Amino acid sequence: MSATLDAERARLRTVFGPYGVWRGRPGVPAGFAEEVEQLGFGSLWLGGSPAADLAAIEEILARTERLLVATGIVNVWTADAAQVADSFHRIDAVHPGRFILGVGPGHPERVEQAARPYGPLVEYLDVLEARGVPASRLALAALGDRVLALAGERTLGAHPYFVPPAHTVRARSVLGPSPLLVPEVRVAPEADAAAARDRLRAGMAPYFALANYRNNLLRLGCLDAELDAERDEAIDLVAVHGDAAGIRAGVDAHLAAGADHVLAQVVPASEDELLPDLRRVAAALGLAPGA
Repeated sequence: MSATLDAERARLRTVFGPYGVWRGRPGVPAGFAEEVEQLGFGSLWLGGSPAADLAAIEEILARTERLLVATGIVNVWTADAAQVADSFHRIDAVHPGRFILGVGPGHPERVEQAARPYGPLVEYLDVLEARGVPASRLALAALGDRVLALAGERTLGAHPYFVPPAHTVRARSVLGPSPLLVPEVRVAPEADAAAARDRLRAGMAPYFALANYRNNLLRLGCLDAELDAERDEAIDLVAVHGDAAGIRAGVDAHLAAGADHVLAQVVPASEDELLPDLRRVAAALGLAPGA
């Protein structure tokens, strides 16, 4: 299986290209997925713990032609593994090779058991494997070294969320060269730094308080007092903003740190600005519409 998995990882590096998009559920308005595809992004990852029937993924795939679509992530505490496996096979039969099933433990504050996720993650992967979901179509949300290693052993690779480039360096050192590394980064295409941080701050503040994300940043050497969303430095640690050059530099910092494919979570000033801001980000990253 290792040779097959490595071959699929190599193929996906080419198919993905350097940039994709992350979007929370149910925040995928009409036309968004089609625009992601048209702009030349390699993938769209749907967050917000999609339901086990994966109907939201099916809808996105039906509206696009070649875009790779992934879950970022299905929550192992709220989505039955057997049902998720059945949903995977239903979708893959209609859209072969275009769906990647990303799974993970979610937040420990929301599910008591999630504070010790390793064993349940292994069991969840065991069920998926027993029901025929190939490792070459799986990804695993991973922050700490143990789960990163599990991602490298049992799936295509790791999908870290709310991480700085320093985590990408560490994750690559744990994973080794073969597994895919696909971090998410929030992006506000706004040249005024104060306005950009204000735009980002409200959505980021809850994550600084969640134990898994906060502890991950502390492990990387951040001080507890620094992880306050009111501090500009905290926002700049895990988000990107600025003009086109600043956006490109911030996103590409993850590529330079060892990522294969970076997911831009575009944070607009308003929902009316979502598609225009998506286009601004695509232009900053040098993507070609229709690619």
